Parts: sequence; structure tokens; C-alpha cells
Amino acid sequence: MLFNSIDFLVFFPIVVLIYLVFPRKGRYLWLLAASYYFYMCWQPIYALLLLSSTLITWLCGWWLHKADKPAMKKLALAVCAVANLGILFYFKYYEFFLESLTPLLSGLHISIAEKSTDLLLPVGISFYTFQALGYTIDVYRGKVEPDRNPLRYATFVSFFPQLVAGPIERSENLLKQMRELDQKKVWNYRNITEGLTLMVWGMFVKMVIADRIAILVNTVFDSYYQYGTVALAAGAVGFAIQIYCDFMGYSTIAVGAAKVMGFELMENFNTPYFAVSVSDFWRRWHISLSTWFRDYVYIPLGGNRCSRVRKYFNLLATFAASGLWHGANWTFVIWGLLHGIYQIMGDLTRAPRQKLYEIGKVKKDSFSFKLGQVLTTFVLVDIAWIFFRADELGDAIGYCTRMFTMWDPWNLFNQHIYTLGLDMIEMHILAAGLTALLLADLVRYKKKQTVDVFLSEQCLWFRWVVIFALMAASLVYGIYGVEFDSTQFIYFQF
Repeated sequence: MLFNSIDFLVFFPIVVLIYLVFPRKGRYLWLLAASYYFYMCWQPIYALLLLSSTLITWLCGWWLHKADKPAMKKLALAVCAVANLGILFYFKYYEFFLESLTPLLSGLHISIAEKSTDLLLPVGISFYTFQALGYTIDVYRGKVEPDRNPLRYATFVSFFPQLVAGPIERSENLLKQMRELDQKKVWNYRNITEGLTLMVWGMFVKMVIADRIAILVNTVFDSYYQYGTVALAAGAVGFAIQIYCDFMGYSTIAVGAAKVMGFELMENFNTPYFAVSVSDFWRRWHISLSTWFRDYVYIPLGGNRCSRVRKYFNLLATFAASGLWHGANWTFVIWGLLHGIYQIMGDLTRAPRQKLYEIGKVKKDSFSFKLGQVLTTFVLVDIAWIFFRADELGDAIGYCTRMFTMWDPWNLFNQHIYTLGLDMIEMHILAAGLTALLLADLVRYKKKQTVDVFLSEQCLWFRWVVIFALMAASLVYGIYGVEFDSTQFIYFQF
């Protein structure tokens, strides 16, 4: 069930209304039933995988709690990790593993049995697997107590707003709220209005901006060999905007939907394209995943509390794993490694850059300097996005090669941009949407306020004018054009 669908428009109000009148002690049972129904709307059989991951991690949590020897605790954690990651590996990486090893093993005259079944990738499997594993690790570390109620824990793992594309919640936050559910006052006018505002804003950036610019991006990437620098640069920048609006839109709707029901989910984005470095970008982009890898991979490997060489290895290993988490393709691995390399180069050049700034008397607190940092970071991130978007590694390399060699600056002035899938009217609609996005991100960056909080502090007439304008734009322009069609969220495939 897609957030931007009629089905969800019917489903969500029904769930909320029943939730508001449901007996306090059984609220989680209603949320559990609604969450499994939400998930089963895609492929009912895959709910068994969600159930399996839930049971394995819940049982291992109690095993960890009961174990009195460190060796037994490590064994319980290992069993849990192998079981969950094994399921993830089979459904997501098995074919990739075979394709990658086959050329090597064929030279050694070794054959591997091919995958006997042709199953679709279960929606959200990477998200709920990591959320459940995070719980087990937290129990192992003594940060949380194992949950005594398996159904309540199942609600934590399957909570429908963030089930299939995050944010990847921590047990310290969401499970704690589940445990206090019978003590909460469900009806809260501020939570409901701010939550609905977030959902409207998320729908707007998804349907008006992300889905529209996707037409331009698909046109360019599908036939990149026909275009020169201007079109390819437009496609690359367009994808950076598309994936931000698509994923931020989903996360915003998820946070808003949860807030309507009284839950506080973690913020997943904080103006990432205003970042002044690649490391700053990762403090602002997909925050729930980046902090997950930091806490459960990077720091256990040694983090930065070791030699420089080991620190760089830890960084590359973490980002390679992050890339592979996104998909079974070498393009994702290269994308992750590029981000690791960027940060290593930033660390290696820090001292020389500081000396150059001192020699040139650069004012590092000036607007121009920070703007240069933002633009440089965006260019580096955008180049990496090309590898993320490309179907094959060769396509990404070919795309970059043509973008930096096939110069055609005249296409900036001859309306060539209107031949890339969007006509002039649609481009103007896109520009208006991007202006609204820029204003919202500026408010978030300068005032440290999300859209819902900012609007709640404004005059009533202004607040409702903005909300109705966003709703009207989503309804009218979100389905604008013959070639336009609302698509599923990009991160569903991960």
C-alpha cells in the first residue's frame, strides 16, 4: 500500500479513528493488526519473513537476558545475526553473490547451484531486519530490557508508518513508547494538526517535485549516450533532487502519520544539501541509517580511536557495507566507497587547506566561503549519485565520461532543457515546487524548525492558506500531464 494512493487515503483515517477509541491496554494489538494488513497488501506470503525476524530477535533477546556467561551472550547474538542476515542475504544478495563469484570459480572449474526459486525482493526487508537487529544488540549491551510481551514487540518491529522505508527506529525510542502506550493521552490536538501538516508536506514534495522531476531523470539516464554535458548535468542534479524529495517525502509522511497517533519518530533528514562537507552531509542524510552504521558497525570496528590507517579502513568498510545495504549491485558499493574516499581525502587535506586559508587570509565565517563549501559538497555528492542511479557500473562511467567531455554550452540558451521529458509549463510547475522546498529547508536550516512546528507558530489564516495550497498543488499538479504517473517510493526497493 503506497502512501500516495487512494487505498492509504481510506486506510489511515480508519486506523486512526479506531485507535482513538480502542481500549488503552489493547491499543498495540490494533496497531499490530493494522501494520500486518498494511504490509500484506503487497505480498501476503512475505509477512512470514517479517514474523520470522520478529520471533528470532525476540527469543534471542530473552536468551541474552537469561544467559549468565559472556560466551553464551555472544553465542546468542551471533545466532540472531546469522539467522536474520541469512534471510536478508538469500532474498537480496544470493544472485548477486553468484554472479560475482561465477567468473572466478569457473576458472577453477567449480560450479555453484543456481537459485532454485524466483522470488521478488520483499518490501522493506532491509529496514525491519536492521531495526530488529538493533534491538538485539541493545539488549546485549544492556541499553534496554528485553520486552516481555511478544505482541507488543512485534508492533515495534512492524509499526506501519515506518515499516517499509524507515526511519529505522531504535528500541530506546519507539519500543519505549510502545511500553507506555496505555498511559498516553491519545487525543492531542497539536499532535494531530502537526502530524497532518507533515503528511501534506510529504505528499507535496513526493507528488509534485519527486515524481515530476523523475520524468526528466529517466529520460536522460535511459539514453545518456545521446546527450551532452548540459543534459547530463541536468539529469544528475535532477536525480539528487528526486531522491531527496522522494525519500524525505516518505520519511516526512511516516513521521507525520506516527505523530497523529501520538508517537515521536526520529528525524531522518536535516537539510542535507546545505552540508558544508561530506561528513556533514551524512549527519544530515538518512540519519537513522547513518547512525545505525555508526553505532553498530563503525564504532565496534574501532571507529576513530585507533591508528589513522585503521580508521580509514573502518570508514571504507562501513561505507561499503552501507552501499551494499542499498542494493545488490556494484554501483551501490562504489557509491558507498566514494563517500568513504571523500571523507578520507578531506581528513588528509585538512592541514594543508588550513595553511592555504591562513596564507590567503580566507574568512571562513563569511557567506561566500560557506557557499563554496556547500556547492563543492553538493558536486561531490552528486557525482556519487550517478553511480547510485545507474543500472550498471559501465553506464555510470560512460555517463560521467560524456558529462565531462561532450561540452555543449549553447544548449543552456536554446530551450534544449524542454526536450528532456518536461515541457515549459511542467518545468515552471517544478520550479515553483522547488522554490517552496528551498524556503522550507531555509526555515529548517536557519530557525531549526520543521514545517509543522514553523506553521503552528504562524497566524491561523496563514497556516491554513499554506496547507490548502499544498493540498491543492498535490491534487492538481501531482497528477499533471499525460506522461506523468505517481510511482512508488524509491527506497521501497532497498
